[in-house]
Amino acid sequence: MSREQQAVVRARRAFETGRSKPLEHRIRQLKNLQRLFTERQKEIADAIKKDLNKSEVGTQLYETLGLEGEISLAIRKLKEWMAPRPVEKNLLTLSDTVYIQPEPLGVVLIIGAWNYPWAVTIQPLIGAIAAGNAAVVKPSEVCVHTSKVMEELLPVYIDKELYPVITGGVPETQELLSQRFDHIFYTGNSTVGRLIMGAAAKHLTPVTLELGGKSPCYIDKDCDISIACRRVTWGKYTNCGQTCIAPDYILCEPSMQDRIIEEVKKSIKEFYTENPKTCPDYGRIINQRHFRRIMALMEDSTTAVGGENDESDCYIAPTVLRDVKREAKVMQEEIFGPLLPIISVSGLDEAIKFINQGEKPLALYVFTPDDKVIKRMRDETSSGGLLANDCLIHYSISSLPFGGVGNSGMGCYHGKFSFDQLSHLRGCLIKKLKMEGVNSMRYPPHTPQKLGWARFFILKNLDLGWLGRMALLAALVVAAAVMLQNYFL
Repeated sequence: MSREQQAVVRARRAFETGRSKPLEHRIRQLKNLQRLFTERQKEIADAIKKDLNKSEVGTQLYETLGLEGEISLAIRKLKEWMAPRPVEKNLLTLSDTVYIQPEPLGVVLIIGAWNYPWAVTIQPLIGAIAAGNAAVVKPSEVCVHTSKVMEELLPVYIDKELYPVITGGVPETQELLSQRFDHIFYTGNSTVGRLIMGAAAKHLTPVTLELGGKSPCYIDKDCDISIACRRVTWGKYTNCGQTCIAPDYILCEPSMQDRIIEEVKKSIKEFYTENPKTCPDYGRIINQRHFRRIMALMEDSTTAVGGENDESDCYIAPTVLRDVKREAKVMQEEIFGPLLPIISVSGLDEAIKFINQGEKPLALYVFTPDDKVIKRMRDETSSGGLLANDCLIHYSISSLPFGGVGNSGMGCYHGKFSFDQLSHLRGCLIKKLKMEGVNSMRYPPHTPQKLGWARFFILKNLDLGWLGRMALLAALVVAAAVMLQNYFL
């Protein structure tokens, strides 16, 4: 039995003991996880510094602060999330108890990504723990140092049988995918997403796929260009452009291009100094393979800002590309790096058409003071999320579902959405062995009179208060008695 298989078997046995289900256990595990981020911040930050050149403050801001918020929310709301959820009844079930009961799925596989290795790996784990599941955690092997720290620290703070950590590369991941899980949660690219989905299909395992794509950014001619470019610069070059919801390219009218270039250049200098290479807040490309991939994307485009690079340091300066064509290499795949292409369009109509010609993106950004422009962009396109006049910030709102559509993914999470995504929402109807007369309409022999009663009870929707429901219930008792009498005559 392989190491991966052993971990899955142990996790399932631990889940079958039932110890992951009580509210007290879930709260305790979440509090222990929260303690990890307050007590071991230095080890976490040191590892991410080695992997992605993130500063300690940047690590807290973009990795662990959001996780602490998610854990606090789950602890505060978990009792409410776990409770039965009453639903609307029809006339046939007026006297019955009808509700949705969330229940754990079982054993969940979480496959994390390397760009925000703690944020995108632990956030689904928070949902899995809150929902009462066991979870096998597979951090990305690309973040070598962070993966090792995660493997060392998680078992110290949370139940190592229920929540084992498996490190390794492609062979280890393939071995995990050959096991049966009750849900698979994957964050990464669409190519691997298809492989994950194929492996899951063999066991009819449901999946959540948090993928990516080319997230467009339309800048309207009437907006404050300076503020718009400042926010786009932050959204694009944070984490050296290695963010799944980073603005991938700008769409604007030709007359705006030079101004946008100047404003982005100004913001780059403000954020990262004259020499971003020496700035502690500017990251690095994760490895040389990705460095070469990104550099190749620039080959047939014109550089307006930046372009400096150093392969030995995996450094690519914040770069703006001008007069980019749809056929350019940089437009054929998600960039996932610090290149910002600018594409000229005649206006909103052409921008919408351009966006709709591509795959549905994970995020869509529009900068405009005009609510009509925002409404048209919302109503005439499709994307995982839409954000007007800012970038990335929607990821931080736990009350919004975060996820893709089409090629950018399926399923969603954050806050209660994580809990529901990793729960089975079980429909429950509790009846009593009374009022049998009402049921005579569904028993053979079937007659037009019974069909008439059935149509009334099933199709009639009444909005009644408490007194109205009591009166109707009394009427139903009388009707049941009449039908029962007729049934036996």
